[in-house]
Amino acid sequence: MEEKINKALKAALDTAPERKFTESVELAFTLRDVDLKVPTNRVQEEIRLPHGRGKEVKIAMFAAGDSASKAKKGDIHIIDPSTIEDLGGNKKTAKSLANKYDYFLSEVPHMGLVGRFLGVVLGPRGKMPRPVPPTVDPSAIAAGLKNTVVVRSRDKMTFHVAIGTVKQSEDQLMENVMTVYNRVTSKLERGIGNIRSLYIKTSMGPSVAVEVIN
Repeated sequence: MEEKINKALKAALDTAPERKFTESVELAFTLRDVDLKVPTNRVQEEIRLPHGRGKEVKIAMFAAGDSASKAKKGDIHIIDPSTIEDLGGNKKTAKSLANKYDYFLSEVPHMGLVGRFLGVVLGPRGKMPRPVPPTVDPSAIAAGLKNTVVVRSRDKMTFHVAIGTVKQSEDQLMENVMTVYNRVTSKLERGIGNIRSLYIKTSMGPSVAVEVIN
């Protein structure tokens, strides 16, 4: 499979038209013979890419006091916990916040409040905040997240994940894509036997199929 994936990656990069922005490179899976109505069959994985995501990753944290000071040193945007209820009361603002950041962190005492007022917006996007205990430096958590992607099938047979950008080298992208492919197939009962199709594409480029023989 590695050779087939590499061939498709080359083709996707070669056929991608030039853009004025940096395109992501995406891997799309379509499953078969998997009952995704059963939550335990769904794919839900956090995967650290060996060569990172190839772009800036934005992280915000619901924090105050010392935790907020530590977070700022790690280039984490601070959201004042006293604004959580107001944010939740304005759906447009809440959605804008959810779309602006890739990941959220929160001091433990604010987790319940975030869930109550922002869970309806953050939850479906897979962006509920990760709790940060008082003894843990949020910068350390953020450093790991900056190289991490989340693969979520939910109840959909087709799902995709960004594995880097066109600015990264082909070798880097190849290592990233194989890391994701191997993790996803390892979670499927029949491995590649549960994959109907596999595609690689850039954000705006054509999809290139990876030959999948079952």
